Amino acid sequence: MRVKEIMTTDVAVCRPEEDLARAAVLLFERDCGALPVVQDGRVVGVITDRDIAIAGATKGRPLHAIRVAEVASQDVWACVPDDDVRSALDLMAANQVRRIPVVDSEERLRGILSLNDVLQRTRGGSGSPSPSEIVTALKEIGQRRVVEPVA
Repeated sequence: MRVKEIMTTDVAVCRPEEDLARAAVLLFERDCGALPVVQDGRVVGVITDRDIAIAGATKGRPLHAIRVAEVASQDVWACVPDDDVRSALDLMAANQVRRIPVVDSEERLRGILSLNDVLQRTRGGSGSPSPSEIVTALKEIGQRRVVEPVA
């Protein structure tokens, strides 16, 4: 099964110069947990609801005064539409992320693949990840990471 068969193509995005209040509104309106950060049509980062919550609690400024570029992850793990869903799931597990942008050869956004897309849209048939493969990926994504305290 290929990523393009189950990815979400109607993706909300934000730009690095937008503020966190706007990003939070988009997340709420679209009922999603992450937004690709796009500049000149290319994916340059990802921001999650968790990123916004932590920035709001630690930056000492209101969300409308914090730019997306300040807190969005610039480590972008992405796949392409023709990738096998299993390899995309492995990428999510290896990097402990629940969502990855789907890009073309020029890093332009084509969609997003979430763990939920895999759970909801695969049927465990030929070419699909098995339930045990999905559970294994979920366990790896959920592993606790050792994080240095913020100074």
